[in-house]
Amino acid sequence: MPAALPGHGVALLPAAALMLSMSMNAWAQTPTVPTQPPAPAMATNSTDGKTLKAVTVKEKAEVAEGKDTLRATTTSIGKGNQNLRDVPQSVTIITEKLITDRNIDTLKEALHSAAGVTFLAAEGGEEDIRLRGFSLAATGDIFVDGIRDPAFYDRDTFNNDRIELLRGSASMLFGRGSTGGVVNQVNKLPRPVDDKSVSLTIGNHNYGRVVGDINAQTGESSAFRITLMGTQADNNGSGSSVRKTGVAAAFRWGIGERDEFLVGVYAVDNENGMNYGIPWLRVRPAGTVATAAELAQTTLVNVDPSRYYGASSDYNHGSADYATFSHTHRFNADTELKTVIRPGHYNRDQRASAIRFAGITGTPANPAAVFTDNINNATVLTRGTNNKIQQMDTLYAQSDFSTKFAAFGMKNSVLAGVDFANERFKNYNAATPTSATAALTKPRTRIGTPDDETGVDETLRVLSVGRSFKAEAFGIYAQDLIELAPAWKILLGLRHDNFKGRYWQPPAIVRERSDSLWSKRFGLLFQPSATQSYHFSYGTSFNTSGDTYQYDNQTVNTPPEGSINYELGGKIDTADKQVTTRFAFFYSIKNNERNRDPDSAAVANLLSGKRHSAGFELDMTGRITQNWEIYGSYAFTPIAKIDIGAPGSIPGVAEGAGTRSSLTPKHSGTVWSTYQVTPKIRVGGGLNFRSEQTPNRNPGWSAPSFITGDLLAEYAYSDDYKFKLNVSNVTNKLYADALYTGHYIPGAGRVYQLNFTAKF
Repeated sequence: MPAALPGHGVALLPAAALMLSMSMNAWAQTPTVPTQPPAPAMATNSTDGKTLKAVTVKEKAEVAEGKDTLRATTTSIGKGNQNLRDVPQSVTIITEKLITDRNIDTLKEALHSAAGVTFLAAEGGEEDIRLRGFSLAATGDIFVDGIRDPAFYDRDTFNNDRIELLRGSASMLFGRGSTGGVVNQVNKLPRPVDDKSVSLTIGNHNYGRVVGDINAQTGESSAFRITLMGTQADNNGSGSSVRKTGVAAAFRWGIGERDEFLVGVYAVDNENGMNYGIPWLRVRPAGTVATAAELAQTTLVNVDPSRYYGASSDYNHGSADYATFSHTHRFNADTELKTVIRPGHYNRDQRASAIRFAGITGTPANPAAVFTDNINNATVLTRGTNNKIQQMDTLYAQSDFSTKFAAFGMKNSVLAGVDFANERFKNYNAATPTSATAALTKPRTRIGTPDDETGVDETLRVLSVGRSFKAEAFGIYAQDLIELAPAWKILLGLRHDNFKGRYWQPPAIVRERSDSLWSKRFGLLFQPSATQSYHFSYGTSFNTSGDTYQYDNQTVNTPPEGSINYELGGKIDTADKQVTTRFAFFYSIKNNERNRDPDSAAVANLLSGKRHSAGFELDMTGRITQNWEIYGSYAFTPIAKIDIGAPGSIPGVAEGAGTRSSLTPKHSGTVWSTYQVTPKIRVGGGLNFRSEQTPNRNPGWSAPSFITGDLLAEYAYSDDYKFKLNVSNVTNKLYADALYTGHYIPGAGRVYQLNFTAKF
C-alpha cells in the first residue's frame, strides 16, 4: 500500500485483548472445571434401579466431510452447527472437495458454482453480488465464520474448509443487509491429528500457485494449524495479472472439552492488475443506417479475453488482516456458549481505466459510430481514470448460546445471542496537481494494440481524506426450533438491531443518523422420514441508508429499506443417504426501495420503489455410485420485475416500472461430475451456463447467454501423491462474466492448469 495510507491493524489488538480478558474473567468467577468434563449427576431408572450411562461432552464437527466429498449434511451458516434438513431455508454448500476439484482459488470463482449468483462489473472484488434479483449489500452480506467481513478485497480460498450460501432474507440471524442472501466462508480449524500437505499448480499465462497446509497435534486436546499461499500469473485469462500471498494460523486447545479456546490470525495481500472492462459493441446490419432499435442492440467485442487494454500503471492492490479470539463453554452435551472477538484492518488502492470507444478512423469521435461491421484494429480506445482508495478498521464481537431441552411434551432447540460491530471507514481522494495534468493524462490505444505497456506515474497523485464514516451496531436475537410432533417442527425467531452512523467530509460536513428495527423469521418443517424434509419459511431483512458508508443530504434522512422472502421447498435423500436433492420455490419482495425525489427541495429519499422476484432452485450433490460423484446447482428466475421505479422514469428504460431487474438471468447454473475409472485414475467434467441478462440499471440491452465446459483428469501415484490436470472453458468461449452499464468484464478464456499434491 502507498505510504500515504496511515494506520495499521495492530492498533485494534489491545481492545480485542481487553474484551477477551473480560470474557475470561467472567468465566474465572465460576467454579473451576477439570480438564476432562465431569459426568453429570447419574440418573436412576425408577423401574429396575439400574444406573443410566453417564453423558459426556463429545468433540463436534471434527470430521471434515467436505474434504472428501461434494456432499454436505451440516452447516454453520445459521450460527451454530445445524443439520441442513433442520434449516427451513435454501442453503448451497461449496465444499473443499469441489474447490479442489475445479481448481478454484477465489471466492468469486467459487460463487459461480452456486446458481443464480451474478456480479456487477464496477469496482473490482466481490463488491456487488446479485441473487434472486437483489443486491447482496456491499457491507453486509459476506461473512467469515459467521462474522461480518468488509467487502473490498479479493478473497482467496486457500484457507476455506467450505463456502456456504444462505438464500433469501436473513436479517434475523445477521442484522443489516442479507436481502438476497448471505455468503459465509468457513475457515479451516486446527484438529487433533497430524496432517501435512503441499499443493503446487502451474498453468498457462505463467500461472503458478503453492499452498501449504500443516496441522499438528500439540497435546491430547490441542492443535496448531498454519496455511500458506502464494500465487502469481501474468494474466488470469481475462486480462488481469495476479500477485498475492496469504497466511492463516490458529492454535486451538481444550478441543471437545468443557472449555475450548482458539486464537488465530489471517493475512492476505493482493498486488494484482486491474481490468475494469471492455465497452459494449453496438450492432448494425451492414450497409444500413442504424435505427433507434438497432442502436439498442449490443454484443461483445470479439477479441481474446486475455487481451488487456488498460494502462500499464493500473493496479488493484489490497490487503486484509484480522485476528480471531474465541471461547466455547459447554455446560453439557446439548448446551454451549460461544464468544468470538475479531479485530481487523483492511486496505484497498485501486487505479483503473474505464475503456471506451473514441470513434473510427476517418469519422467524428463518436462512440455510436462503432458497430460490428466497421470495428477493426484501428478502432481507438480511450482510458478513463477510475480510482478507489479506501481503508477500514473493524471490531466485531458476538456471543451465541445454544441449548436443547424438552418442555410441555415438546423438544426445543434454542439459539440466542448478541453481537456488536464497530467499523471505521476512510475514503481517500487522489487529486491530480495542475503541474502534473499532462503527465497523468493516459494515452489512448487501439483494438489492434493491446498490452501496449503505456501508462502514467500514479505516484504523482496527491492523496487526502475525502470522507470518513463510523458505524456502530448492536443486535440481540433469539429463535426456537420446536418439535411439535415426531414429523412436525416450527421455527420462531426475532431480532432487534440498533445501527448508528456518523459521516464526515472536509472541511466541515457532518451527518449522522440512527435506526432501530426488528427482523422476523418463521419456518414450518414437515419431516415424514429420515430422508425427507419439507419446509415453508418467511423472513424479513433491511438495508440501512449507511450501507455504503456514506450519507448525503437526502440519505441521512431516509429510513432503512425492507424486504420479505417466502419459500416453499424441501431436501430429499436417497434411501442410502448418498445423494441429496434440494429444491425451493421462492417469492422475494422489496416493498420500500430508496429512490431520489425529483423535487430538488426534498430533504429525504422516497421509499417509494418496489420490486419482486419469483422462481425455482434445485441443487443435487452426492455419490450416485461408489465411483460416480455429482454436484449440480440450477436456478430458474422467470419473474424479476421492477413494480414501481424511480419517479420520472419511463417504462423500458433504466429503473422504469415494468422492466426486468438487472443482473438476473432467467436460467443459470452449473453441473460437475467425476468418475473413478480405476483406483488410480479419475476423470471429470462440467458445464456452466447463464441465459441473457441486462447490465445494472437496465440500459435496454442484454449480455448474450453462454455455456462453457471444464474437464478434469487425475492420476493418483499413491494415496499421498496425486497429479491433476484441469482445462477450463475448453472451447475458449467468449462471454461476459460481470456487467455494468457502460462495459463488461469478459470471462476467462481457455485455461490449462496442472496440479501436484503431496501429503506427508
